[in-house]
Amino acid sequence: LTPRLCGSMGGAASLALPVGKGPHGVGCADAMVGHARQGLFLRLFYPCVPRAGAERPLWIPRYQYCGGLADFTQRSRRWCAPLLSVAVGSCRVPVSWNGPFKPCSRGYPLIIFSHGLGAFRTLYSSVCSELASWGFVVAALEHDHSASATYFCTADAGREEWIPYHPVPPGQKEFHFRNKQVHQRAEECVRALRLFEDVSSGKSVPNVLQQDFDLSELKGSVDLTKVAVMGHSFGGATAVLALVKEPGFSCAVALDAWMFPLENALYPEVPKPVLFINTEKFQTPESIAKMKRLSSRNSQTKIITILGSVHQSQTDFTFLTGKLINRIFSMRGTLDPYKGLDITSRAALAFLQRHLNLEAEFHQWDNLLEGIGDSVVPEAPFCRSNL
Repeated sequence: LTPRLCGSMGGAASLALPVGKGPHGVGCADAMVGHARQGLFLRLFYPCVPRAGAERPLWIPRYQYCGGLADFTQRSRRWCAPLLSVAVGSCRVPVSWNGPFKPCSRGYPLIIFSHGLGAFRTLYSSVCSELASWGFVVAALEHDHSASATYFCTADAGREEWIPYHPVPPGQKEFHFRNKQVHQRAEECVRALRLFEDVSSGKSVPNVLQQDFDLSELKGSVDLTKVAVMGHSFGGATAVLALVKEPGFSCAVALDAWMFPLENALYPEVPKPVLFINTEKFQTPESIAKMKRLSSRNSQTKIITILGSVHQSQTDFTFLTGKLINRIFSMRGTLDPYKGLDITSRAALAFLQRHLNLEAEFHQWDNLLEGIGDSVVPEAPFCRSNL
């Protein structure tokens, strides 16, 4: 499988997303449940039966997301959206679109994934497909209002109704606005777990998108005793909060968590272990202090930092090359992006084996959890953040 390369304006941009290194082929499908804003919208990554010539999904599935990214980065929609569309609009993810699900009588462990502020469900395809290739079902949610754009399908004829990104309203304190959002996002993670419970119990859960993928195929193949929640940035904070709201989550993996939206009263309530995988250039001493509040209460909570990485290093944007696009999103650290993904996914797999009681060989990467290895250190290096 060779990743699709994309030409672009502004200096040969290309997006070559990596193929999962695990033993399973990876399938991918979108699912939308419910016709209202209270529904759920997610992209599934799952072990699949490989098929020759399988279709690959678009990385950015609609032009509206390019406009949303322009809005979120406070760039002009008039030039930024078309530029993004030309640069990356034809890029595809190296997975099988609606590929046949590979049943598993033992049941695959489940990861609910929460995206960062201004992102959406497809921008973490590299880490989600990597985890799926090692035998996980990964459900990447798309959150209302804190995504750069999203939509739901109305009950009448399934018309798409788009919801734009909501910035903090003038005169409102950012903490109160974001705190409300992080609670809404954590509730959506809990609802996603309920969705898988419904599917596992044999309830009919129609996919509004009327695609070739039927959620009932998952019945009997997801182990609901082995469920983790994971996210990046705002999604990292969402994952921590989801542990408080839902006992069904056994642990959380927080990629460069943006701790700001969480209220202080919450920290004593976090009952389960968290793996914080930070980048070198994003965190503040205040944010690290909040993480340490959790690690001081739970010896299984770990904090590591990947050297040579920036906040966008944990998104698919890190695999974009091209001077102009790079300038818009400042997405490259000095660390090779493929190496960064290896460290992130292997640390996550070692942590998940430990706390989901998996029968796997992921403990071979246990050293990473102590911050031991090339380009990784324990806790946080002292550096000035760009926050």
